[in-house]
Amino acid sequence: MKRAQKRLFGAVLLLGVLALLVALLRPAPLEVEPALVTRGPLQETVEEEGETRVRDRYMVAAPVAGRVGRIDLKEGDTVARGTIVALLHPAPLDVRSREEAVARVSQAEDAQRAAAAAVAAARGVLEQAQRSLTRVRELAKQGLLAPEERERSELNASSAQRGLESADFRAQAAEHDAEVARAALQGPGSRPIALRSPIAGRILRIPEHSERVVAPGETLLELGDLARLEIVADLLSSDAVRVQPGEPMLIEGWGGGTLHGCVRRVEPSGFTKVSALGVEEQRVNVIGDFTDRPVQLGDRFRVELRIIVWDSPSVLQVPGSALFRRGEAWAVFVLDEGRARLREVEVGHRTPFVVEIVRGLNEHDVVIRNPSDRISAGSRVRTAK
Repeated sequence: MKRAQKRLFGAVLLLGVLALLVALLRPAPLEVEPALVTRGPLQETVEEEGETRVRDRYMVAAPVAGRVGRIDLKEGDTVARGTIVALLHPAPLDVRSREEAVARVSQAEDAQRAAAAAVAAARGVLEQAQRSLTRVRELAKQGLLAPEERERSELNASSAQRGLESADFRAQAAEHDAEVARAALQGPGSRPIALRSPIAGRILRIPEHSERVVAPGETLLELGDLARLEIVADLLSSDAVRVQPGEPMLIEGWGGGTLHGCVRRVEPSGFTKVSALGVEEQRVNVIGDFTDRPVQLGDRFRVELRIIVWDSPSVLQVPGSALFRRGEAWAVFVLDEGRARLREVEVGHRTPFVVEIVRGLNEHDVVIRNPSDRISAGSRVRTAK
């Protein structure tokens, strides 16, 4: 009996020692950073630096060779349409120069007629857009059209209004060019040619204020209307194909709060640009309009753009740092009672920090951020303090 008790005691002691050794040699749980799978709003954006610019820029140039007097105006000065901005004393005209001046008059008058026709066409487009908008609003009130259709019609009417304004500005500039071309035929004399502002706006740049001799076509001033600013950003062509006219944009990083705008045009032709790292990239200009009035911004100011290419009020999402590649699929580690469980997932839209989960996870699941190579399926883990 005593021998049996001794054997039993020895067996129990041996088991205890083995259990202690297993506990001592067993690896400690790995510390991990947890993240909760949540459901909420998500926006997919295209981000890039851009700059502002006046929508219609006008150059006051010398119509003929001559001597221009000192320009006393300053950059930023406001001028009315027809204001004299420079005086040009033309050089004597030879036979060839006179023939060229006559041709320029004909060319300017043709451009004036074409600009007038463009104004009439733009006015017709605006009237049609306004009629369509009236019909769409009536149908929207009756609940027969989606709000997106009404917003699209409002955007078309607004774009048509801006198109008419641009055409009218171009017609004014063409009229001014025709007057200058006719004045250039007068030749030298006691009365100089008065170069006038073709628009009501502000002076953006004066290359040289001093009196000097100028060649035909040399720029004397740049003018524009700062109330008609637009935004231009050169996107990678792979990003530009995701952008569509009418999509909203957020303008930030200009020194104030967030301004709102919308995409007006994605240019159909790209260009090659060398990045700061010396890599050639294919870029495409995307042009947008402000919907908020940017009172503090001027021409060629730097801004940061976020173009919203997709938006949803409620999607299942996880931090992008929880995802990793497993073959051709995406996968995550899910925390399950102190163990890391491998689970493949299907992803949808993504931002730099958050990813939409289409399949594979449920709301309130807990996943592991930045999983290390030491974690595998079934590893013991514990959350970091």
